[in-house]
Order: sequence, then structure tokens, then C-alpha cells
Amino acid sequence: MSAVPTPSPPRLLYDAVSELRRAALAYEQAHQDRIDALPPQRRASARNLLHYIAVRQADLRPLQTQLAQIGLSSLGMLETHVLAALDAVLDRLEDLLGHARSQRPAPPCTFAEGLQLLQHNTTALLNPPRPQREVRIMVTLATEAAQDAAGLRALVEAGMDIARINCAHDDAAVWQRMAELVHGTDTSPQRRPLVQIDLAGPKSRTGELLPQGRILHLRPRHDVRGQIIAPALLALWCGEGPPPQAPEGQTLLHAGALHPPLPAQLPPSARLQVTDLRSRARQGRLISREGALLVFAFERSAYLAEGMPFKLTNDSAEMAAGTLQGIAEVPGELRLFVGDPLVLLREERPGHAGQRGDNGAFTTPPQVHCTLDAAFTSAQVGQSVWLDDGRIGAVIETRTDDTLQLRITHAEPSGSRLKAEKGINFPDTRFDLPALTEKDRDDLAAMARHLDLVALSFLRSPQDVRQLRAELSARQRDDAGVVLKIENRQAFDHLPAILLEALAHPRLGVMVARGDLAVELGFERLSEAQEEILWMCEAAHLPVIWATQILDTMARSGLPSRPEVSDAALSIRAECAMLNKGPHIVEAVRFLSGVLERMEGHYAKRMTLRRPLSIAELPS
Repeated sequence: MSAVPTPSPPRLLYDAVSELRRAALAYEQAHQDRIDALPPQRRASARNLLHYIAVRQADLRPLQTQLAQIGLSSLGMLETHVLAALDAVLDRLEDLLGHARSQRPAPPCTFAEGLQLLQHNTTALLNPPRPQREVRIMVTLATEAAQDAAGLRALVEAGMDIARINCAHDDAAVWQRMAELVHGTDTSPQRRPLVQIDLAGPKSRTGELLPQGRILHLRPRHDVRGQIIAPALLALWCGEGPPPQAPEGQTLLHAGALHPPLPAQLPPSARLQVTDLRSRARQGRLISREGALLVFAFERSAYLAEGMPFKLTNDSAEMAAGTLQGIAEVPGELRLFVGDPLVLLREERPGHAGQRGDNGAFTTPPQVHCTLDAAFTSAQVGQSVWLDDGRIGAVIETRTDDTLQLRITHAEPSGSRLKAEKGINFPDTRFDLPALTEKDRDDLAAMARHLDLVALSFLRSPQDVRQLRAELSARQRDDAGVVLKIENRQAFDHLPAILLEALAHPRLGVMVARGDLAVELGFERLSEAQEEILWMCEAAHLPVIWATQILDTMARSGLPSRPEVSDAALSIRAECAMLNKGPHIVEAVRFLSGVLERMEGHYAKRMTLRRPLSIAELPS
């Protein structure tokens, strides 16, 4: 632990704070053209943001400690009112020095005015808060929501304020139906639930993989001693025409070409016998029959394949024979280990798991299509690549115009599985491509009448913001709220310039997409980065949406993990918290709403130490 510095004389502290104030005003003056380009009602926020950027280019920690030691403000809460905070400290220091108060021009906003601007902008974007809590709750809708008006009403009643529609999935007809149902759940004109569409953007994902075949693994349940708790159940339809619905927990297959036809009566000792893919004899005992639907119980594991022959027997005597039909296709996947090769393909064709020789080495490496065409022109040898939300790491060893040859550097000891439609991140690569794709423009046109907010995905520069605003204007939707998703390194690095450009829009907010951002910046930097984004947005008086994996386990399983509860409580720092879809999402919304209500009753920001910000810089 470093030693506590001896307090400096008030005169030196006065000079240090005065220098910060001078730097803040000089920085404002250097970027006056950016301020003048904004609507008048946004200029106070732009000035305050510029002051904040200038002040955060210095290491304030020694000064903070010394100010606190003599009972003055430590500048630990200056985001919303930078110049007013500095002026207040200077006034107190002049009192200590016995000097007359200096006459300084009024700051762009006082402490109260800064908070009021933030609250005003939050309400403009996200509607007024609920009486019991300030933080809004956003929920990503599942496809089924398009047919579930009661489920959407339950979400609103549980606490959902904004419904998020991800345009990377489903289609316009589904999205429009979702939006209509959400808007139809009005519970109060002041708190009408909002609809946000997330444009897909130039997302980089893995392409299609060759399927592994039509294979079914029947698995009985065992206790810790290996004793059968419940057999695996297989329903077999032996009739003509469409089969009935299989009961829950049962797999339904068809008996293809059953010969002779199913007997009118089957003895209780009837069995279904099969030799599985491992050449192991397996049998299931008949436990029920409803007409042509037979249900068998297997007490040993069996691997079944499409077209596999089977027999119906009674005391080993064959009664009928057929083939198993209707086994679902197993999606393709790659299993990758540290040291394995992996080829990313520019051509859109199904990937495969590769082939190994007798010595275990790959004779044909695993391959998968990468949907981001720009990766093959921008990525360079030696740069890192992360797949599936950072679960698999790799480095580019060689490249051609159509391939990137990777070497796996991070994977689970037992191998990491990679499937289709998983994200690919290139954190070291600088891309020069627009955030808006042709698909995004089409989606925006389809949803223009149904949306309240538009989230811009994978933006990298102020130009991306200008393009989105132009698209909205062309569709007479200048009134729509805009949410900037900060999810890659370039957007994080350019955040000050992006915010100054975006302040021209009347309804604006920022989403911290913590999942992709963690992969892009490194998991060890995520906490620091999200704090910097929160501070920067607070200085611009803009609301923040805290996103990705809040109560994710609870939404999927019904019970939260302990770290998730702490993470949910920290979302009080933002103006909105986003939950993803899951079978228990209503319970998760209700739980989060309760956590936020309790936290707001006694939450106060603590002083933070101000070392230089990594993003406190604007291009000249």
C-alpha cells in the first residue's frame, strides 16, 4: 500500500485546481466547432463532456487525497457538473487563503442542473420511471413472444419497461407481431412499454457445419451409485398417417416398413431389440400401448441411427421387423484443443471437423465459414481471434485472400465445442466498414412504424451515427430513440467523438454490451472499461443500458447464482438493466425489480479515484 501523501499547502492545491480548470476551458475552446454544430439544448452537455475529457487526461489521485485531507471535495463525483465542481473547490480554497472570491463565468451546468439534464434525457429515451424504482428493465423477447400476448403482459406486470427485439433472428413478420403485442399491453399512458429493435449489423459469426448424422442417444437416469432412477423412454409409431403427440419426456420415432403388420395383441413380455452403433445389443421392454403407438423403456444406454433395423420379439421369438425412422439430425460441431489448426473460410459453404491421420495429427484441418467478409481483407498474421463469446482463443498464423489459418491457443482441457452461429471477434483488427448493412436498412424500413428505439450494433465511428440518423430521417422517424451499442474496441476507443456526434439526436442512450466488449478488450479489462463508459456517459448526461448476462442463470434455470445477484445489484449504476430471454424470464424480471427497489432505498455513489482515462481523448 502506498504511503498517504502529506497535504500540500492550500496555495499549491489552488494552483493545481486552477490548472485543471484552465485545461478544461482550453479543451472546450479547441473543439468549439463541435459544440456549435449541436442544437442549443445539447451544448451544455457537450461542454461538460469536453471539460470531463480534459480533466480526466490528468492523474487526479494525489490531488484527490490531499483535498480530502483538508475537508474539501475530492472531485470524486464531478461527472455531471465538472466546471461547477472545480469552481466550488476553488471558492473554498480562496476562503482558506483569505482571498476575495474570483469572478468566474457561470459553468455550463450546476450540480442540480447536471442531474436534471441526465434525468430529463433518461425520461425522454426510456419513459418516466415506475414509482418504486428509477432503473428501467429491458427484456430480450424470444420468438414465442409473437404468439404469447399473456406472456408479454406478465412480463410488463413483473416489471419490464422495454421489450428488445433482436433483428439478427426471426423475420419482419415476427418482429411486427411482437411489437404490436407489446404496445397492446398498455398499463398506463405514462409508462407505455417501449419496443427497441437491435439492428444486426456486420456481425461476425461461424457459418453452417456439416451435420453429424441422424443419431439418437437414449440415456437412462442413474443415481450416484449407478442404480437406475428412470429408464429412457422411446415411443414408436407403427400406424399409418401422422403420429399422435408424444408424451413429455419421450422420444417419438416411426416404424418404417414394419413387416408383418403390428399384431392386434402384444404380450406384456414384448421387447424392441436393436444392435446400436457400438455393435451392442440393446432392448426396450413394452410398458404401454395405445393403438399403434408403443412405448418402450430402455434401462441401458443405446445409440440409435436413422434407418437402423429393429425387431419386435416375444421371448426371443420375432413378431415383426422394421427400421427406425424420424431421428432428428444432430447439428455439426467442431471439438477444438489447444494446438489444433482451424481454417476460417471466406466462401459460404458448410464447414467440417477435419480428418486425422493414424498418428492423431490433422491431415485435413477443421474448417468453418466466417460471415464477416471484411475479416479476409483486414485481419493480419499474428492477430488474435476469439470464438463463441471468448470460450475459444486463436492466433492467425497464415492468410490468403480466401482463408485465415488459425492455431488454437485457448480451449478447455477436454476440448471446446464450436457450433454454427457462434460469434467471432477480431479484437486486434481495425475494420473500415459501416455499421449499417443492407439488411439493417431493410429491417429498419420494415419496423419503422413499430419501433420506439433503435439500437445500432457494431458501430465504430461517428460516421456510423450520422448514417443511422440519415436513415431514420428518410423514414420520417427522427423522433425515434437511438441507442449506441459499445461492443468492440474501436467504438470504445472512439467513444468521446461518437458521443459528441450523437448528441445531435434528441433521444439518445448508450448500451454497454459487456459480452462482446469483454472479448474485444480482454476479460481483465471489462470492469474498468464499463466504469469508464458509465462515467463518460454521465458527463454527457446520457442514460446507460447495462447489458449481457444479468441473471442469465436464473432466466434459464429459475435460480440465480450468487455472483449474478451481486451483478444485478450493481446494475443500479445504470439507468436501465437488460435481461436475456429464458423459460423463467418472468421470475427473473420480478427478482431484478425487487433487487433494484431495495438498492435504491440506500444507494449512494462512493468517491472514486481518478487516474487518467484510457479513452479521454478526441481527434483533433
